Amino acid sequence: MTDWLTIRRGDAPLIVSIPHAGTDMPADVETALVSPWIGRQDADWHVDRLYDFARELGATIVATSISRTVVDVNRDPSGASLYPGQATTELCPTTTFDGEPLWREAPVEVEIARRVDAYFRPYHAALDSEIARLRALHPAIVLYEAHSIRSVVPRLFDGELPQFNIGTNSGKSCAPELAEAVRSACSGEGRSVARPSPEHGVVIDGRFKGGWTTRHYGRPEDGVHAIQMELAMRGYLDEPTAFTPETWPVRYDDARAAPMRDTLAQVLRACIAFAKEQA
Repeated sequence: MTDWLTIRRGDAPLIVSIPHAGTDMPADVETALVSPWIGRQDADWHVDRLYDFARELGATIVATSISRTVVDVNRDPSGASLYPGQATTELCPTTTFDGEPLWREAPVEVEIARRVDAYFRPYHAALDSEIARLRALHPAIVLYEAHSIRSVVPRLFDGELPQFNIGTNSGKSCAPELAEAVRSACSGEGRSVARPSPEHGVVIDGRFKGGWTTRHYGRPEDGVHAIQMELAMRGYLDEPTAFTPETWPVRYDDARAAPMRDTLAQVLRACIAFAKEQA
């Protein structure tokens, strides 16, 4: 553990990566923003708390407290877009998800390189190390990318986002059996609970197909199955009708989040079961 990078090791064949829940920023970065609130607006709010049960399952958790606005550790370090032709944010984002400018003056190339060296490379060195450690213990492992986003972001997608958005890089980053196991767990299949209604929904490789981490590490032929989960935030908190400094972010509420945590526990158990079945 460092002051910004947390690695909690377990021995199960599962790594939970949490790259976007952080809101920390160096002082010099924060003062360059249009406003501190705008700079933190697009965090994956409370995802670290939402998945904190993963340690009880024996999962390894790798997380950063650094805001994605400083540098996005789930973007291609070359600067190439993950979604050519579609709106997205960059390695060092210049706008919010809604297209609002983030910076008084956007970071220049040398500053971007400094942030990559300071945060991006150590984060991925940690993932590399944990993948190697767990692959020495297991014939196959799952790297699970934990994300969330506001349910309605018109610049990024039409209408309301499905509740569970599973990304597999169009089937390249993991075995189809893993994607199906995760989909089934999200739908509540095999459990004595109601399935999500159609407006909540589960989709595989819809608007979100997995970020750079999923695409970079997913090597099913080598026993590393990477999958991304993008949750619509309404599943675990009450999203306001207007997003302002007074209404956003919403405080985390254990009781409100409990049903989602129960579903996600089934999802992570399905990931572990899949990996063990590959022996």
